[in-house]
This record gives sequence, structure tokens and C-alpha cells, in this order.
Amino acid sequence: MRVNPDFTADILTNLWQSQSQVDTALQQISTGRRVNMPSDDPAAAAADVQNQAAQQQTDQYIQSSSSLEGLLQTADSTLSSVVTALNHAIALGVQGANGTLSAADQQAIAQQVQGIRDQVVQLANVSYKGSFIFAGTATTTPPFTLDSTQPSGVRYNGNAGTNSVEIAQGRSLQVNLPGAQVFQGSGGDVMASLQQLLTALQSGNTTAIGTATTQIRGALDYLSQQRVFYGNGVNQLTSNQSFLQQEKVNLQSQENSLVGVDLAKAATDLSKAQTTHNAALAAVAKVIPQSLLDYLK
Repeated sequence: MRVNPDFTADILTNLWQSQSQVDTALQQISTGRRVNMPSDDPAAAAADVQNQAAQQQTDQYIQSSSSLEGLLQTADSTLSSVVTALNHAIALGVQGANGTLSAADQQAIAQQVQGIRDQVVQLANVSYKGSFIFAGTATTTPPFTLDSTQPSGVRYNGNAGTNSVEIAQGRSLQVNLPGAQVFQGSGGDVMASLQQLLTALQSGNTTAIGTATTQIRGALDYLSQQRVFYGNGVNQLTSNQSFLQQEKVNLQSQENSLVGVDLAKAATDLSKAQTTHNAALAAVAKVIPQSLLDYLK
């Protein structure tokens, strides 16, 4: 009797295929992905590569927006402190303009105004993560230094540059104003008006004190207008963060549609594959020993 040597190949092929189906189902269940290699679904795998790149870019925008929000909030908080200081200076100016004060009293008030001026300079030199906020684009150098040779008593070391950052695809946001614009603008010079009040108090000229106090009020109004820029920036970033978070959810949903696995279907496929594989193993166990016995006969 002649034995057909090819039937075992068919059985072993079925066994290998069933084992492969079991392995595939197990991998899908463990990873939660239908596509784990490009060969599983070339079109879906290619689309998923683009989706992953979009998710990474969105994550970068989210991180960047979070950092920028911190910068703008720091700037706004700093300007809030400057507003408080200027209101204090105005109150001192009103007090100093009182003609009943003695020269000693005016000198004492002058010392307080000098302290406010120094405080405002310090606030104007605020930095965020190592970069000076009000220096324009020259962010490595403190933008303001006291300088008695300057009419305002202060020298600006920054520049007029501004920084813009991409916060979403095709969308950029200006994130700073030059310090010279904020604190020494033509609409109201904070530094010069404080210096003017200080000089007037030191000289004891009540008329000049009143004029300087009025100048500080104007500078305060102008500074408050500049501060709106940072408040608006925070609002835009907050809105942008919401957009980016939703975009991230959309991309993750898209990824799941492309390569995600239906766990219920994968579990059913695994059960079928295991049943088929067990049947193939049983067939091998029965057929191969018989065929060998027939061959020996």
C-alpha cells in the first residue's frame, strides 16, 4: 500500500493557520488595536501614522498654550500690583499737595514715593521661566534700570519687538508688549510721572506736586488700557485650550475608528479560532500515528 505523503502538509497548514488566528485575536484583545502591523491593514496603518502626528502636534499646542497662559497671567498679576502702587502714589501726592504739611512731612512722603518708584521698576523687571516679560524680544536682560541721567529717572534696556507663538494650526497669538510701551508710552509715562512727583515733593512745590499727581492718574489710566491686552490674551488661550482638548478627543476617536478593535468581536474570533485550533490538534493526533503505522506495514 502506497502512502500519500502530502496529506500531513494540509493538516499542518490548517494547524498553523488556526494558531495564527488565535495569536492575532489574543494580540488584538491585549493591545485594544485591530491594526498592530502595517500588513494588518495598510490603508488604515498609513492613516493612523498621520493621525498620530496630528495628536502629537495637538499635545504640543496644549503644552505651549498652558505655558503661555502662565506667562500672560504673570504679566497681568504684575500690572495689577503696579496699579495698586500707583493708587498709593496718587494718595501720597494728594497728601503732599496739602499746603499745611511741613517740609519734613513732605520729605517723608517723598521717601515713600521713591520706594514706590523702586517697587514699580522691580515689578517691570518681572521674569517668567527665565525670560523678562516686558523687555520686548531682548528677554535675557532686565528691561529697566534706575538712571539719574534720564529725565524719567529710569533707562529702558529692552527693545520694541514683540513675540508671537503658534497656538493652533494656522493660528498665532502675540504674547507680549514692549516695556517702553507699557510703562513709558506717550499716552501715560508711569516712570516719568513718578519721578516728577518725587522731584516735586523733594522741592516742596505744592503746585508741582498737584501737577505730578494728575500725571500719575493719567499714567494709571493708560497702564490699565495696556493691561487689557494680557487679559484678552488669557481669554483667548482659555478658549483655545478648550478647542485643542476637543480636537484631541476627536483625533483619539478617529484613531479608534481606524485601528481600534471591537473587543466583543475579537473575543468571539478568539473562541472560534481556539475551537478550530483544538480540532486541528485532535486531527493531527489521530491521523499522524495512523499514517505512520500504515507506512510501516
